[in-house]
Order: sequence, then structure tokens, then C-alpha cells
Amino acid sequence: MPRTVLVVDDERDANDILASLVRPHGFEPIQVFSGAEALAEVARRHPDLILLDLSLPDIDGFELCDRLKRDRETNLIPIIMITAHHNAKERAAGVRVGANGYLIKPFTPEQLRQAMDEAITWHNEHQQHGTTGEINFDIRSELNYLAQASDMLADLFAHTPLTERHIKDLKQAVMEMGGNAIEWGHRKNADLVLRITYRINPNSVTLIIKDQGPGFDPRDLPHAACDEDPIRHLEIRNELGLREGGFGIMLARGLVDRFWYNESGNQVTMVKHFETQNSAES
Repeated sequence: MPRTVLVVDDERDANDILASLVRPHGFEPIQVFSGAEALAEVARRHPDLILLDLSLPDIDGFELCDRLKRDRETNLIPIIMITAHHNAKERAAGVRVGANGYLIKPFTPEQLRQAMDEAITWHNEHQQHGTTGEINFDIRSELNYLAQASDMLADLFAHTPLTERHIKDLKQAVMEMGGNAIEWGHRKNADLVLRITYRINPNSVTLIIKDQGPGFDPRDLPHAACDEDPIRHLEIRNELGLREGGFGIMLARGLVDRFWYNESGNQVTMVKHFETQNSAES
């Protein structure tokens, strides 16, 4: 059976364009033009993905997303919100109701493909690991809120086989990468929402920190420290007029077992494995 994507947009031309854009990626579009139709089709077809325009004639797009994400039968269907408004508070509202992506018109086919790929990856990860549990923290982009979230995470880590040293390492990694997201991703805009996802797996803890910024290329960071030459970046920072620092990514990478950014550079994933009994004894 082909994968299906529910296209929800009351403007027929826009709806048709979205439908045409998803077909090359192996999706069969299901086109609806109102929130009520969307709810009916979700119940009937249970689509693999939803592209949701926010300006609907009957049900507010945020309300529709919230209803689907609060329902156990539908909360794992990834939802990408689509809007014509470049509004930070609107984007933050989308994060709060559980949207998996956010596209601002006009967007390119490549941006749509990337958002769809990330949403499907999220769904697949949940299918594989979701039964072991996940908690999401949505916080304002301020360091005091980040510190509070880090403390709450430490309480959760205490209920895992992680050692005290590993818990301390993860707290520091969260502060480093969360601080980077606030400073660079959100440019210290406190109204933007920073999402921290805590996922408990059978043999590890996964932490995902996602900001709402435009992202960057993690492979091209001349002003950041690197393992080969940790202080080389200081001269570049001086030339660029940046404050001292740039060690966050290098430090966080060394504190966890696996570390990677998503393609757009606005989401970092960190994994810490539990020590086995044999490794703990050695």
C-alpha cells in the first residue's frame, strides 16, 4: 500500500499544488478543504502524514493539531503546519500543540521534502522506541528556564541505570547545547520555544534539543573549537568580534556516546548508553 498524506487547505489551487509536490516522494495525497473533513479522513484513512494549513474556514489549525495530538489513536501521525505568516508567536503556538514541522509560504519543494523526511523519521523512531516512553519539555528561550529543565531531567536520569557521573555529564551537555540553541538558533528571542525531548530506551537515554531557528551547517563552523586543534578558533573569533567560547559542541560531543545534528542544523540528538554490568566491573 502506498503511503498517504492528508493535504488540508481550503484554497483549492494551493491544495492541488501540495498534492502534486508529494506524489514524487511516493505519497498518495488525500485532499480535503476543511477541518471537519480532515477529522473524518483521519478517522477513516489514518494517513501517514498531515500537511495542515492554519487558515481553515471551520476549525482553527492549532485546535485541530491539538485535538489530534491529544488522542492516543492519532498522536503519532506527524503534522506539518503551513502558513503564510512569518510570526514567532504563531510558530511557538505550533510547537506547543505538538506540530512536527512548520513551513512558511512560499517554500521550495526541497524545503517541503526535508520537512516531510524529518516528520517521517520522527514517526519511525517512535514506532521503534515509543513504547519505552518519552517526555517533551517546551520552554522559553531563557537560560533560567533551561537550567530548571536540566534539573528536572537530572531527576529523571536518577531513575535509570546511569551513574552519578553520567547524570552530571548529561546535565552539562543539555546546558551547553540548549545555551547554543538560545544564543545562536533563537538569537536570544525569549518568545521562541525550545523543545527538549527526553526518551528512555532499553539500553540508553536519548536527548533531542530542537530550536526554531534557520539552522546552520555543522560541518562549517570555523569559530567553534575542534578536537584536532581546540584553540585554533580563538583567532577567528577575535577577527569576527565574537566573545570567547565556541567549545560547546566539542564539549557536549565528548560527554555522550552518540551526537549528531539534523540536516538543517536546528536539532541536535545526544545518546548516552547505560553501563553494562561487565563494563561497570572492569
